[in-house]
Order: sequence, then structure tokens, then C-alpha cells
Amino acid sequence: MINEIPVIKGKEYPIDILSLGHSGEGVGRYKDFTVFVPYALPGEQVQAKIIEVKKNYAKGKLISVINPSEERNEPECSLYQRCGGCQMQHMSYSAQLKAKRQQVVDAVTRIGKLSDVTVHPTIGADSPWYYRNKMQFPVGTVNNNLVIGCFEQGTHSIVNTENCLIQHEANNTIAQQARIVLSELGISAYNERTGEGVVRHVLGRVGNASGEVMVVLVTATDGLPRKAQIIDQLKNKIPGIVSIIQNVNSRKTNVILGNKTTTLWGKDTITDKLGEFSFNISARSFFQVNTVQAEVLYNKAVEYAGLNGHETVIDAYCGTGTITLFLARKAKKVIGIEIVEPAIKDANANAERNGITNTEFIVGDAIDVMPKLFKEGIRPDTIVVDPPRAGCERIVLETFVNMQPERIVYVSCNPASLARDLAVLNEHGYKTVEVQPVDMFPQTFHVECVALIERE
Repeated sequence: MINEIPVIKGKEYPIDILSLGHSGEGVGRYKDFTVFVPYALPGEQVQAKIIEVKKNYAKGKLISVINPSEERNEPECSLYQRCGGCQMQHMSYSAQLKAKRQQVVDAVTRIGKLSDVTVHPTIGADSPWYYRNKMQFPVGTVNNNLVIGCFEQGTHSIVNTENCLIQHEANNTIAQQARIVLSELGISAYNERTGEGVVRHVLGRVGNASGEVMVVLVTATDGLPRKAQIIDQLKNKIPGIVSIIQNVNSRKTNVILGNKTTTLWGKDTITDKLGEFSFNISARSFFQVNTVQAEVLYNKAVEYAGLNGHETVIDAYCGTGTITLFLARKAKKVIGIEIVEPAIKDANANAERNGITNTEFIVGDAIDVMPKLFKEGIRPDTIVVDPPRAGCERIVLETFVNMQPERIVYVSCNPASLARDLAVLNEHGYKTVEVQPVDMFPQTFHVECVALIERE
């Protein structure tokens, strides 16, 4: 006999919250039936309105908190429950760090089926606010007024954002001043439904160490009306500005940047530092958005690599070579592999700029390059891998194993795919010793971590 679902869409129920889901939402029970309630915390009883009912679970909207948790915070941001940028402002920062560690523990034990792995407490940020050095806000029109900000949760409606608490203050200035300048000069916002209008997004990039600021206007058109006035006003209104860029994206797509980029004024790049290394950052470059915490993450990766200066290291999915340079300080040679050719050009330039001569960068998919290096007789002492969210292909992991390094250091932005890959490596005699979570994105549910894996 099938048990009757005890909740009805549109009705309210008291829900006992037991834990957090992987997106930071409360996971509760009503008469032994699972209900997901965003903004609810473990240990709380909340009143929730059911908005969706499935066979095995329901989703609820928080109406009120009957018994609040001691970890509950009043969100700092007035737009918090409308904007989709943050998910954890209603939690104390210490509770956020514990929740992120638990996310890793749950993935390792439930997905990876690994029971003897040490997961350390999450390394938190000294300042969990105003940390993002990169902003990319859509531009739109609401009630005939130009708006710039985040998308409202689950929609393409733009929430006008005056002061985002996780953006660098300079990025907030860019959004504010761009809104004023574009409005006063009558520059239209792009309408994704009709395909009409000019400006699609405003991007900001800030060199945390240098203080240099870049503004990128993403347009749907090759032309930019009143270009000279826009340049002149942005130059005068934004402190630290050294670069104004136009990027053209005429496609009907949710991809932000197009392929055509033109420097309208100033430099093509800004500079920033990670540790002792300096980097030139273009409008399209990948660069960690939280440089302070990225340095913590990379130093932990180097520590786990256990280098003494005699090793050959492979850095798979090396991007623009940031981790590669950190490793090169301690190793004999580091080989970086990355499928994106412009990233490899940046990586070579970054190595040259910083006087690093013991690196080699190879363009290609790790699926193809790793077996080729193996056939050529390359036997690295340590492999460092920092893959996309989806993790590694199985053939790549098996090539790691065939190369028989003493250690594998796995940097991950997704505990679920990390745990799956750790299980594969475990099958082949590589034991996960410990995992260190690092909070790169305070106030959000995202967690980065680095795992030490050793050959048994």
C-alpha cells in the first residue's frame, strides 16, 4: 500500500528542520515526509507554505520561525531574500563554516563511501564581506528606469543592486556610476525577449593588491552610442579606473561575454597579486574572485604536495597557471595541462612575468594529454588536479593511477564530484588521507576543498 502524502500544495504546516541541503536550504520532516524549506536552520520548527509536491518530498516557503536557532542571524542585506546571490546570510558565520564542513563530510561518506577520512574544520575568511574582485551584473529596464544588479531568485527579473555586500566596494561604485551615466545619456538596456537595446551587462574587475579598476560594457551591438561621453564620465566618476572595455555579444544566449573585445580607453589589463606572484588580468581572463582565500587554498595544495625541490609535478586543468606557479617554487619541474588555448597563453605569460623557468604548459584535453605523457615515459612524483565542477573523467583518473605518483592533490569546487572521484582512486589503491575545506565564497553555499591522496 502506498503511503498517503501528508501535505497539500498551498497549505501551511509546522516543519521540524533536521539538517541543511546541498544548496543551504533547510531539510525537515512533517509526519515523516521530507520538506525542503529555504532560509530554515537545523533545530528550528518553522511554519512553511507548501509550493511544490513530489512523490518523495515537497518544497515549502518559509512563513515564520516558531522556534529559532541560536545560529540564526538577521541578514545584513535588505535584498537578501529577493536576490539570488547569497544563500546563507541568515546564519552566523561560524555556523556557515560548520555547514560547509558537513557538506564535505556527507559527500565523502555518502557518495564516496569512505569512512576513515579526516575532514578538517573549514578555514574561514578574516573578512566574510566585500571580497569579490569580479562583478558581472545584467542590465535591464523596470518601470522605464534602467536597472543594474543580480537576478531575482529563479527568474530573469533584475533586482537593482546599490550595494552588494559580497562585492568589492569598487565594483559597487562601478554599478552605481554606470547606472547613472547610461541613464543620463539615454543608452538603452538590452531586452533578451525582443533582442532590442544596447547594453547587456556591466562587468567590473578590481586588482585587490594594485587597486586598479576595469569596467567592461557588454553590448548587443557593435556600435556604442555616445561612446566619448560614456568614457569621459566613467573616467571621472570611478576612483582607480585604468581600463574601459567594450565586449560585443550579439547572440541570443545566456552566456555573458562575446568573442569581440575592444579597449575603449586605458590599458588592456589590470594587475593583481596572488601570494608573491603578479598577474595581468584581461576582461576574459579567469582569476580567482577571492584572492585572499585563494592564497590559503593554494598554499594548502602546496603543503599537501610535500615537495622538496627534486620532484616532477603534473598540474592537470591548470587554467592560467596560478597553482602551477605556487608549485614551481618548490618542485624541480611542473607540467601544466589545460584545454583552453588562451588560458595557456596567459599561463606562459604569467610564468615569464614572474621569472619562473621550470614550468611547461601544454594545450589539450587531459583525457588525451595524460595518456600521451604516460606513453612518453613521464612518471610524475605528484599530480595536482583542479578540474571543473563535473570532476574528472574516469580515464583521466585511471591514467593518474597508471603513472603511479606517490601523491595526488585534488582541488575541488564541488564536494559531490570530488567524493565520486575519490572513490574511483580508492578502488585503485589510492587512499584519501585528509580533506581541508576552505571558504572561498562566504554567505553562499559554495565550498572549495583540497584533498590529500596517497598511494598505498
